Amino acid sequence: MGGFCTPSYTELPSATMRTDGSDIPDWVATAGREIFNSATGIAGSDYPIYEEDRFANYEGGSKFTSDERAGMDILRQGAENYMPYMNRASSIANTLGQGYDSQSRSDLLGDPFQGATREELLGDYQGATREELLGDPFSLESAQPYMDIYQSSMDPAVREIEEQTLRAQNDARARASTGGGGFGSRLGIMEGTVAGEGAQAAGDLRARAAREGLGFATNQRESDRAARFGAEDVMRGQFDSDRSARFGAEDVMYGRYGDERAARFGAEDALRTGFETDEAARIQQMGAYQNMGADIMSLQNQAAAGLISVGEARRSLDQRALDLAFADFTDQQNRPMERVNFALGALSGTPYSTRQRSYELGSSFQANPDTLGQGIAALGAIGSGYMGRTRTSG
Repeated sequence: MGGFCTPSYTELPSATMRTDGSDIPDWVATAGREIFNSATGIAGSDYPIYEEDRFANYEGGSKFTSDERAGMDILRQGAENYMPYMNRASSIANTLGQGYDSQSRSDLLGDPFQGATREELLGDYQGATREELLGDPFSLESAQPYMDIYQSSMDPAVREIEEQTLRAQNDARARASTGGGGFGSRLGIMEGTVAGEGAQAAGDLRARAAREGLGFATNQRESDRAARFGAEDVMRGQFDSDRSARFGAEDVMYGRYGDERAARFGAEDALRTGFETDEAARIQQMGAYQNMGADIMSLQNQAAAGLISVGEARRSLDQRALDLAFADFTDQQNRPMERVNFALGALSGTPYSTRQRSYELGSSFQANPDTLGQGIAALGAIGSGYMGRTRTSG
């Protein structure tokens, strides 16, 4: 068709009608068909698949760099290295507060002191009365026992006098028997004299014993009284000494009771102090294990963080390179359609004039819509869809 593109018509049932239309220049129609053919050719072609990696891959198909994997290994190893110290600290924690069983205060105080009563310590002195110590009032009757004692002490002397008298008489008889008959008359005189002298001496001795016996009885009675008072004093002194001994023994027993109680409290204090010292040492040791474990984990975390940071930087650069390569591939695949869109835009924006016409038809025809306008719209849709297509491989 020379110069303009003639619109197409569809034949309708017979009728007479008038229709109006417009023709576009041939160069516009030709350009449109060329653009359309290019677009449909692009749309009908196989879209190439991107065969390269979209994501950074490393040894063994890992998505992480060797530095990142090394850092992760250090983190896992750090947790494993940390646990032995925590287990030791936990074991020590389980022993805290154990191993010391304090005694009750009643056990430390012990049973009450079972000492003697004050009455038992003081005792009950049963001494002689004053009347018993003084004795009966002095009288001859009361003095007679003492006098008898004194007089009996003179009996040996009286017997000696009597024996001397008897010997003298025997001597006189012996001389008389050897002196002849003239000596016999004198024998009686001598015997009488000797007997009289002996009786006199014995009488004098008994008389003296009687006189002196009263004084002896008086002195002896006073001596016995003093002895009774002395014995009473000794007994009283012994009683007081025994009382003091009882109080002293009681003090010793009470002191020993107090010492034993103090020893129990002292032993309890020593046990408690030793336990508290050991407890503090265990707590310090537990803290040391915890700190050691924490320090080891902190150092390993720092090392791991450094490696992971380096690995992430490397992976980021590698991924950026892969993303850039895929972007280049996409640009290359979209470039033909970009050219189509560019040409379509240029054609759509180029001004041109149309020729109006009218037809008087014997048969009825229906004018089809503007195929060029539809083609331009379709090309825009195709181009838009093509530009949005991406096929990737992992």
